[in-house]
Amino acid sequence: MIKLFDEIPTLENERLVLQRLYDTDSEELRAFAHDRNVYRCLPTFLFEQKYEDPHLVIQKLYTECFQAKESLILGIFLKDTKAFCGLAEFYGFKDALHKTCIGYRLAEKYWGQGIATETVALMADYLYAQTDTEIMTASTMIENRASARVLEKNGFLLSAATVPEDWGYPRPTIADKWFREKTHDLDYKRA
Repeated sequence: MIKLFDEIPTLENERLVLQRLYDTDSEELRAFAHDRNVYRCLPTFLFEQKYEDPHLVIQKLYTECFQAKESLILGIFLKDTKAFCGLAEFYGFKDALHKTCIGYRLAEKYWGQGIATETVALMADYLYAQTDTEIMTASTMIENRASARVLEKNGFLLSAATVPEDWGYPRPTIADKWFREKTHDLDYKRA
């Protein structure tokens, strides 16, 4: 078993590849990070929005963020066309607790196609089969039922409802908290 930040993995299934971003992905990342619809149900302080220059964002993702063990962000790509679909993030790593938080965000044109569900499945399979993670957590804004459904399809359980959190907005964000423990059966039904 490895620790989460021992490597930058490439995760894939029949349709998707989750992999590190490269400088050649900068223009897609720039457009993505400025899409208000994508970010309306997300915290205001996500790393890809921290700098205006997407080249700098990509560079710092795998130096500043990864090396400090703050965040591991992978691009989500369609395998056949190499199209950039969004971002998958591992963060909030607590080594002593064997706990990792996950997040995901997709470009609007890829919503409703099962990509988020497959992304979370790839993330869970990686964390539980290859790292020493025992518990995964996630948060969703209460109005984001689509994201909640993605988590439910991947075996997450609601651990706390309507919790006020600091997502960088003027008022606390009311969010639902989710968790999934490691099990011996990694093949959850993804209905």
